[in-house]
Amino acid sequence: MQPRYLPAFAAANAVIALAFGTFAAHGIRDGQARDWIMTGVMFQLPHVAAVFALLAWRNTPMMRSAIWAISIGSCIFALDLDLLALGAPRWVAAFAPLGGTSMMIGWLAIIFLAWAGNRLDRFDI
Repeated sequence: MQPRYLPAFAAANAVIALAFGTFAAHGIRDGQARDWIMTGVMFQLPHVAAVFALLAWRNTPMMRSAIWAISIGSCIFALDLDLLALGAPRWVAAFAPLGGTSMMIGWLAIIFLAWAGNRLDRFDI
């Protein structure tokens, strides 16, 4: 996948977080629904910022793969909570752990890449 898609996806993720966060603050009266959305926003926005910081630190194919896992995971996690807040059936909540797991895998990969340093750069395609 082209390197430019990752920043674009991260920016779209930020727009989603901001839109739902604003909606929760001004348009949702149900406390549980607002809490679900705000939990999603609290996970989503910091991960968006992390995407750009990580790309600035090390923009290699292996790093981008880890960042994709984080980005997609935060989007899945937050959108799952957003859908619940909008009245989706409770079984939708089953997707939140997939998003959380994806974020954790991405962060574990980044720990490994940071520990390995430049030794893995020769394997980047």
